[in-house]
Amino acid sequence: MSEMAKPLRIAIVSGEESGDLLGFDLVRAIERQSGRQVELVGVGGRHLQSLGLKPMFDPGDIALMGVSAVVRDLPRLVYRIGTTARAIADAKPDCLITIDSPAFTLRVAKKVRALDPAIPIVKYVCPSVWAWNPGRAPAMRPYIDRILCILPFEEKVLEDLKGPMGIYVGHRLASDPDLLGAAEQQRSRVLGEGEKTLLVLPGSRRGEVRSLMKPFGETLKLLQERGNTFKVVIPTVPHVAPLVAEEARSWPVEPVIVSGPEEKLKAFAQADAAMAASGTVLLELALARVPMVSCYKTDLLMSAVTRLITIWTAALPNLIADRLVVQEFINEFLRPGLVARQLEALLGDTQARGWQLAGLDIVAERMRTERPSSEVAAEAVLELLQER
Repeated sequence: MSEMAKPLRIAIVSGEESGDLLGFDLVRAIERQSGRQVELVGVGGRHLQSLGLKPMFDPGDIALMGVSAVVRDLPRLVYRIGTTARAIADAKPDCLITIDSPAFTLRVAKKVRALDPAIPIVKYVCPSVWAWNPGRAPAMRPYIDRILCILPFEEKVLEDLKGPMGIYVGHRLASDPDLLGAAEQQRSRVLGEGEKTLLVLPGSRRGEVRSLMKPFGETLKLLQERGNTFKVVIPTVPHVAPLVAEEARSWPVEPVIVSGPEEKLKAFAQADAAMAASGTVLLELALARVPMVSCYKTDLLMSAVTRLITIWTAALPNLIADRLVVQEFINEFLRPGLVARQLEALLGDTQARGWQLAGLDIVAERMRTERPSSEVAAEAVLELLQER
């Protein structure tokens, strides 16, 4: 077997489901572009496992959210970081790709660089240095060779902060045919005068659901008292669906609870507006062209460190458009009276609705890439391997 015919050995570390999907698409694209088989070592979920990865441990162990979760699991994280880095260095991969979960993956990358400086290291998904602790950007330079950015403003942020070289590869959602199809259906819809369809998205984590379902229910009650007629659809995921159903029992409106990607996209295509937990779902709604409000309650430790946050908004559509597109209601400002009145403005044929839809079009335009993000990302990885 010639040198060029040898499989590429890629180490990959991913915890979140979204990161697992990014890794799956990237590995398939690397195989297509290089014409070589890829052997995987490291940590990943079911999608990467379908490509032959035998994970060193359950990726759910590092799929942490919030400061409280990181502090609580710190001893286990420290142990996992050391064992993962040593195993990757021993495997002598052609490169290491770490995806999201920066509290874990950046520490693994740093240890791998110390153990074997010859291994090229790629970070897929830029840590949110634009939101808090910008000093993390230059701190990554000694052990991260490339950062594959999924948001269009991140390249410049990394350059300005003197971080590693960033390459905007695009976001997989921006070229998702189902989301694009939902957006087309939204453009062709006629906003009627009768019953409206309101999406409620309380998040995919139990903590989010527990903190948001009560104020969401109070908002629906107020909307109803103010004479609005609507049906409520809750797209959710299987592992929190029972909790969502339990929490919704006290609501004044019985919601239709759906799970699975097909039902979710169908709901996006038919919705008049959405009340959603802050997060990636705001970007999905923006690309599907669904008017929305963003809501969130931080945990106790996160609330204590909010003074460290330097960004002007937590909503990705706002950051991408560089203007206030989506109204945000966080912590003490998550008041049913405020949220209900903003939703009323979005559910009607109003200037507020038109303003937001114009902003959502800006988001889609700025995120657009000529090729799928996985193909651009694979090209960047292969170029780095050729350089090394």
